[in-house]
Amino acid sequence: MMLAERLTKRYGPATVVDDLSFTVRPGVVTGFLGPNGAGKSTTMRMMLGLTRPDSGTATVGVRPYRDLTYPLRHVGALLETSAPHRGMTAVGHLSWLARSNRIPRRRVDEMLDAVGLTGAARQRVGTFSLGMGQRLGLAAALLGDPPVLVLDEPVNGLDAEGIRWLRELLRAKAAEGRTVLVSSHLMAEMAQVADELIVISRGRLLAETSVSEFIGRHGRTFVRVRTPEPLRAAQEFQAQGAASVRRAADGGLEVDGLPAGEVNRIAAAAGVPVEELSTHTGSLEETFLKLVDDGGDPTHV
Repeated sequence: MMLAERLTKRYGPATVVDDLSFTVRPGVVTGFLGPNGAGKSTTMRMMLGLTRPDSGTATVGVRPYRDLTYPLRHVGALLETSAPHRGMTAVGHLSWLARSNRIPRRRVDEMLDAVGLTGAARQRVGTFSLGMGQRLGLAAALLGDPPVLVLDEPVNGLDAEGIRWLRELLRAKAAEGRTVLVSSHLMAEMAQVADELIVISRGRLLAETSVSEFIGRHGRTFVRVRTPEPLRAAQEFQAQGAASVRRAADGGLEVDGLPAGEVNRIAAAAGVPVEELSTHTGSLEETFLKLVDDGGDPTHV
């Protein structure tokens, strides 16, 4: 488990993280979301002891990260700004990490194989592509077989196969009871891998909840209607209390503010033929953008 309690960080007059508290639980993948400049990277750096908070505390289990004797055996981390020396080889980089944390040497070869870098083990890091560098960073994070993973934008540079591999890996680690915190700007990918969400904006907590509860509470739910008489149908729905009726790109109608049964009743009473009628809930991306654009809901789920 990871715990942030009232973390605050200021740079001059700017408050980057503002009285932020949350819990990252074991056994689930927790997505860490926020717009650019929300304070996600600063928060992760405070969790890992790389940035000192002005106030508040961050702990891994019951201890701050800086108090861990062999940190790679407790926390595996990949931060967007971290990178090994360009002159080192992949095997050299992982080997010194293993030695410094008393990790068996065999883990170096195992992790190179796991991330698909065995053939590039003796290649200098400075010649790596973005995707290869990201795989090496993931190998370093996994090296100590840690119970906690903290990954900042881990899919950057990965191809489709690599993204799928990482998704399956994170789900498997959570299923083993490990604590997994992942930040990403790719909402479609986050929707597939995350069980729970921590959402921040301007350094403050907007939501701490499951993905389904987040979408259910903050998302847009509408009834989709296809009819050969969309204009008359829209007029009827609006007259009967629909909050809004929008025309979709394919000609269908999106009716907000009325349940599907009521939409069907109104159409039948007005003699409007209906070819399709279904209820839809907005995606994680749509819900996230709506919450951030609205300024956030101060009530934490």
